[in-house]
Amino acid sequence: MTEIATILSKLKDTREGQIISQVEEIFAHIKEKQAAWYEKSNFYCPEGCGECCRAFEPDLLECEALYMAAWLLENQPKIAYKIADGIFPFPRFTGCQFWNENDKYHCSIYGGRAFICRLFGACGNRDKKGKAVFKPCKFYPEDKLAAYRIPLTHRQYSKEEMEEIFGISLPVMSDLMEVAISITPDNQQTELIRDILPKAIRRLQWIIFLNGNDGGNDGGNDGGNQPEPLAS
Repeated sequence: MTEIATILSKLKDTREGQIISQVEEIFAHIKEKQAAWYEKSNFYCPEGCGECCRAFEPDLLECEALYMAAWLLENQPKIAYKIADGIFPFPRFTGCQFWNENDKYHCSIYGGRAFICRLFGACGNRDKKGKAVFKPCKFYPEDKLAAYRIPLTHRQYSKEEMEEIFGISLPVMSDLMEVAISITPDNQQTELIRDILPKAIRRLQWIIFLNGNDGGNDGGNDGGNQPEPLAS
């Protein structure tokens, strides 16, 4: 079920609306694949860990920046308006601008998070020979790995080993990212969240403004706000 219905309706018949809808479809596909992994393997990240995010700031493709912008305008409009002016909720010199030290789960935009954030912990990679492999996150506690029904370590596991241990193999990160890149083949450059997101929000605000709508969420918890006509 979409978390950005109002914003999508305001972007109907636009290139940006189409891109955002495609991203949402990929996110749903990732969720489906990972749900199968979690159900079969019972292998989860430790609750409330967030260590992989503490010093990491994702760089975004155009398509995922637009989705993040749409999600914020729909679900956290007041925060979105501040970000459009370059003011983030948790500004940091290094690391993600949405990582909240004081929240148990740390991510303050979980529903709008980037591709890489959705793939951490429940996604494999490919080795030099192109074969699917999985290596538990370096932050995963060794005692929890050792306590698994078949003791694990931080080494790399092949697809065959994954299927033997877990009864299922993980989706491969690079395969999913190739699909994401294909959404906007004419623009495969990436930028850090702090650089690309304000531009993406202003871009959506301006398109919505031109379409005769306001730039916020009519039904959102934070209320609406008419954007200034800013170019991207």
